[in-house]
Amino acid sequence: MSELERLNAHIMPFAENLGVEFLNATRDEVVGRLVVRPELCTLGSFAHGGALMSFADALGGAAAFLNLPEGAKGTTTLNSQTQFVGAAPEGSVLIARATAIHRGRRTSVWQTRIETEDGKLIAVATQTQMTL
Repeated sequence: MSELERLNAHIMPFAENLGVEFLNATRDEVVGRLVVRPELCTLGSFAHGGALMSFADALGGAAAFLNLPEGAKGTTTLNSQTQFVGAAPEGSVLIARATAIHRGRRTSVWQTRIETEDGKLIAVATQTQMTL
C-alpha cells in the first residue's frame, strides 16, 4: 500500500469534513488540496484563518502519522504557529505542502506552505507533533 493510500484509508474525520484532499504523500512530504468554499470564509469572502490553520494542521498531522514508529498509538499537535501573508478569496484552490524539519523519537516538526494554484503564498505554518 502506498503512503497516499494509507492516508486515504485512515483519513481524519475533521480533515474530510474540511474538504482536504491528499494529492501526494511520502514520509518526507505530504501535499494536499483545499477549495475555499463559502462556509470556510470570513464575511469578506476570504478564507478564514482558522480554516487555513486547520488545513496546515491536517497535513502536518498526516505527515507525522506516516512517520509513526511501530507500536505508536497516534500523534497529536503540541504546538502550531501560522504566519499569514496573503488572502485567498472564495473559490480559490489552495495547495499545501508539509515537509519535515525534524523527526525525532518522540516529536517531529513540520513546515506547511499554503499557496494558491498559481503559486501565490497565503500562509506558512510550523507545528510540532508528539508521538503517542
